[in-house]
Amino acid sequence: MAVEEEGLRVFQSVKIKIGEAKNIPPYPGPNKMRDCYCTVNLDQEEVFRTKIIEKSLCPFYGEDFYCEIPRSFRQLSFYLFDRDVFRRDSSIGKVAVKKEDLQKYHGKDTWFQLQPVSADSEVQGKVHLELRLSEVITDNGGVCHKLATRVLECQDLPIVNGQCDPYAAVSLQGPSRSEAKKTKVKRKTNNPQYDEVFYFEITRPLSYTKRQFDVEEEDVDKLALRVDLWNASNLKFGDEFLGGVRVPLKVLGQEGVHDAWYFLQPRDNGSKSVKADELGSLRLNIVYTEDHVFPSECYSDLTDLLLQSAHMEVSLGTQPVSASAAHILGEVCREKQEAAVPLVRLFLHYGKIVPFVSAIANAEVNRTQDPNTIFRGNSLTSKCIDETMKLAGMHYLQVTLKPIIDEICTEHKPCEIDPVKLKESENLETNRENLRQYVDRIFNVITTSGVRCPTVMCDIFFSLRESAATRFQVDQDVRYTAVSSFIFLRFFAPAILSPNLFQLRPHHPDPCTSRTLTLISKTIQTLGSLAKSKSGNFKESYMAAFYDYFNEQKYADAVKNFLDLISSSGRWDQKSIETPIMLKEGFMIKRAQGRNRFGIKNFKKRWFRLTNHEFTYHKTKGEGALCRIPIENILAVERLEEESFKMKNMFQVIQPERALYIQANNCVEARDWIDILTKVSQCNRKRLSTYHPSAYLNGHWLCCKQAIDSAPGCTPCTGGLPANIQLDIDGDRETERIYSLFSTYMSKLVKMQEACGSKSVYDGPEQEEYSSFVIDDPQETYKILKHTVSAVQKLEQQHAQYKREKFRKTKYGSQEHPIGDKSFQCYIRQQSESSTYSI
Repeated sequence: MAVEEEGLRVFQSVKIKIGEAKNIPPYPGPNKMRDCYCTVNLDQEEVFRTKIIEKSLCPFYGEDFYCEIPRSFRQLSFYLFDRDVFRRDSSIGKVAVKKEDLQKYHGKDTWFQLQPVSADSEVQGKVHLELRLSEVITDNGGVCHKLATRVLECQDLPIVNGQCDPYAAVSLQGPSRSEAKKTKVKRKTNNPQYDEVFYFEITRPLSYTKRQFDVEEEDVDKLALRVDLWNASNLKFGDEFLGGVRVPLKVLGQEGVHDAWYFLQPRDNGSKSVKADELGSLRLNIVYTEDHVFPSECYSDLTDLLLQSAHMEVSLGTQPVSASAAHILGEVCREKQEAAVPLVRLFLHYGKIVPFVSAIANAEVNRTQDPNTIFRGNSLTSKCIDETMKLAGMHYLQVTLKPIIDEICTEHKPCEIDPVKLKESENLETNRENLRQYVDRIFNVITTSGVRCPTVMCDIFFSLRESAATRFQVDQDVRYTAVSSFIFLRFFAPAILSPNLFQLRPHHPDPCTSRTLTLISKTIQTLGSLAKSKSGNFKESYMAAFYDYFNEQKYADAVKNFLDLISSSGRWDQKSIETPIMLKEGFMIKRAQGRNRFGIKNFKKRWFRLTNHEFTYHKTKGEGALCRIPIENILAVERLEEESFKMKNMFQVIQPERALYIQANNCVEARDWIDILTKVSQCNRKRLSTYHPSAYLNGHWLCCKQAIDSAPGCTPCTGGLPANIQLDIDGDRETERIYSLFSTYMSKLVKMQEACGSKSVYDGPEQEEYSSFVIDDPQETYKILKHTVSAVQKLEQQHAQYKREKFRKTKYGSQEHPIGDKSFQCYIRQQSESSTYSI
């Protein structure tokens, strides 16, 4: 979800690798070990949880998490929890990284010291205050000053123990503190509206300086307004602190008026400090990305240059693909993967991925001398095909591998065949038989899955096969190895090895299961390779011995039949696949659908399950469905406004007769469910064009006040993609990312231009300083480089102009940039410095 600004969309995403923790304090008891898990939080909202690692003080997780961040946030937090024998969770420590500090750790493995978790430090949200100072004539003819403090509203307050009943306490601080004045308690909301005014008399003499409103010089920093937010509790031990702000009265200035939003801050309660290594540390790798995307017309020059890359061929009389803007990006990027990800997404969005990949693959094949090394390196071609398979083939993987992978992870059958690692209680022959059965089953589901292979992958494989067969006409097997090196080596084998990275499992498998999957992956990779003397491919003697169990000719024939099918130019009807495939499941909270419309009693926790056939919910996991919604009955999937039920993270699944209202556990999960439900139902021809963003309650729609419950929607639907587009890709966003890469590597573009000039006038061996670039046509490459640099510079000017305009218009203390926003303060400082330098 993009944050909309004037003429701009801002996308935020984060990719996190949770590595391991170490030196966790032992459990206070005879059993020193702990059962630990780690959570990822946007501010205080949990969006991901690792599996529990049992009986360890140095737990290893190795788990990856990626999400599009759908809202603003102040910090990224990681909490380490311990679960005891009574299944109670207690916090050990936390790591909190402020948004403005995320770039410091970008893409680096970093050890963070765990800090203590205090209730008074778990703060989020903001408050809107208005202060006004006026002179009042007293009864005896004197003058005093009256401070009017208006508490208007708060937003995004933390929810404590599942509830938020907030009130504000306002007091005047100085040499002596006034008694706190309290607002009314607002029930069941973390976005309370108060609009209450409190008055304070200031009896000390006041003076105005040229700079600001002031008290006597020595007291200038002591006189301040204090606003604390509290959660009203029915429990005996009192109300819970939600956050507070201290506003020095000097902000009133000569006009005596101040109106601003403030970020709530934690309370310094003088708790004892914890030594650096007392709570242990956590290893994290954080990649935070923020894309600023302009309207499409701003990217037209660069987009057109990139899309031309799909029409270049390495053949006589045509422009070589090495001269294209896309290939140039791959040449200048430090890692080919950097270029491949946005390029593939861009070409997929515009439906030109097949001609582009075919062009760069054909060029690589023509440069390859030995058929045994075809597509073996980490070239731009290999990385682009990897990324295409991962994007276009994710559903294919789930259909093919997920059922058997789930079974392997659940059964925990012993499959260790290394005699050195064998446990005393295990039998080598039994383990070999277990492993062989798993390998056979996975091999069979793969080699019989050709009809499910996505068309875009088949078209690419057809192109690879033709290029390889034309280049190496003597080698009859090259048309197979060119395809198997991708579909087995880079697609199925990695998915078996790390199912969590391919959305086949929610977490990294346990060590025993991970070892089983490693052995299966190695065997499948070798069976699919079609290499000669396969047993010699294994470094380990026990793997070579295990491979002898398989009939080479039988498996080779099955592989070739499969490869022939997926690299054919024919088409299959995907609708003929009737097997229901589980796409997503988990607990959420639902509201009853129509029979009973009375408040909170109707909200129940249920287990939801989505397949390619239907959306169901169950009382608990494993039980029969309480309700079934066929995919063809889903007319739209949209967010539900929070005011409908005073509940966050709600969405609605709209059916012909009614809407099902559901609350997800957090904002990221809500976005994921909306996305996948929209994609699954997008081919439904009865999809709605409008919907009601609020609920139908008390006899009318809350959004448009229409009284008829079947009234047409009042708002255009936002969900939904054209039926022929299966991937939710924003072309402008991908071009913006490519622009950022070109801008980062501008010095290399200049050097490549120099290389083109050198090659065009220098007749002889390629000069060593330019040998890192592939330049087949110096003149054409130079021309494309010139256009590329021009397009990048044009976008740089657009970004610079936007920053200047934003700096000029933005007000510190506004709702978007509350006082206390450190990232905005940093931005203001940077803009001020750049303005100074430009002068």
